[in-house]
Amino acid sequence: MSSVIDLLKSHRSIRKFTDQAIEPELFNELITAGQAAATSSFLQGTTIVRIKKPETRAAIAKLAGGQVYVESAAEFMIFCADLKRPANYCDEYEKSFEGDYTEHFIIATVDVALMAQSMVTAAESVGLGICYIGGIRNDPAQVVQLLELPKGVYPVFGLCLGYPDQDPEVKPRLPLSVIVKEEVYNDIGDKETIAGYDENIREYYRLRTGGGHGISWTEQVSTLLGGKARPHMKEFLAGQGFKFR
Repeated sequence: MSSVIDLLKSHRSIRKFTDQAIEPELFNELITAGQAAATSSFLQGTTIVRIKKPETRAAIAKLAGGQVYVESAAEFMIFCADLKRPANYCDEYEKSFEGDYTEHFIIATVDVALMAQSMVTAAESVGLGICYIGGIRNDPAQVVQLLELPKGVYPVFGLCLGYPDQDPEVKPRLPLSVIVKEEVYNDIGDKETIAGYDENIREYYRLRTGGGHGISWTEQVSTLLGGKARPHMKEFLAGQGFKFR
């Protein structure tokens, strides 16, 4: 089996890091590797804000729900979808900026995810660990203020990067038969398969390092989809210029 495939299958989120710094040359190589990811229409719609000030990290850790590894990781970055940079050149070519279309929002957001994940794979290949921080969207307006993000730019997620100081287990994913369909969408039999998967997830949570809550995957996702999920995001995005025409 390919070493790259093995690497991808061994991904874990790391939430405890050593105090070892990442060499500047390596950090730049990781960013460059991320840049090589596919980008829709060559938009290159990602801007990374690297956060080094302890006070800024502390503020972000707090608004993200007390995720202290934001402060302790060797590097912490916020990945932003950026339509401002290309929009700066619309006037130059006598075009009106139409970047508030939903499609523009989608391609910029996808660009961010693709670049980040390529960078993550590169980082893990040299022994680094990562943790995505979606909690920055708990209060994105505060993140905008802290980072001085202009309209046309929004923070998608944060990323902790550093040398791991823990060795957590790999979390089991859904069976392939559930997520891969032939020709058409057909979920007949999925409930029975997922019932078995639920037991695996309960066991994972019961036994993982540090203990866990022991709940199933279906309970987790029903809780996620059965309640409000950052209802401020639509109004926030509109204020940042993403109006979804």
